[in-house]
Amino acid sequence: MNLVTLARTAVLSAAALLAAPAALADPGAGCHFHGSKPAAEATVVGCATQYKDKLVAGNKVEKSWQAVSRPEKVEQIDGKKGKEWRLTFRNPAATDKAKESLYLFYTLPGNFIAANHTGQ
Repeated sequence: MNLVTLARTAVLSAAALLAAPAALADPGAGCHFHGSKPAAEATVVGCATQYKDKLVAGNKVEKSWQAVSRPEKVEQIDGKKGKEWRLTFRNPAATDKAKESLYLFYTLPGNFIAANHTGQ
């Protein structure tokens, strides 16, 4: 391989590597994980907060939830398929007091399982 071909290959490879993440970027892609390594609590909190905001934007929960920026409680519980994260958000401004708590469930590696107002 001559020097020009080698340089061209290096430049094209670098350009492809730099362009690949932008081509695959998706706003929710940062909260999809593979493997079994438990996610850091801060990572799960960030993903849950994003998902809560998505619920507000999709009119799945009332707009007052937008003001709730952090979960009140973050814990690991025994779920149906083993340990999982349960994050509890509280919204004292909720119109329906039965829906004052919002629970989001994640696998230990950080993948979304479910959201509800019962905690079950």
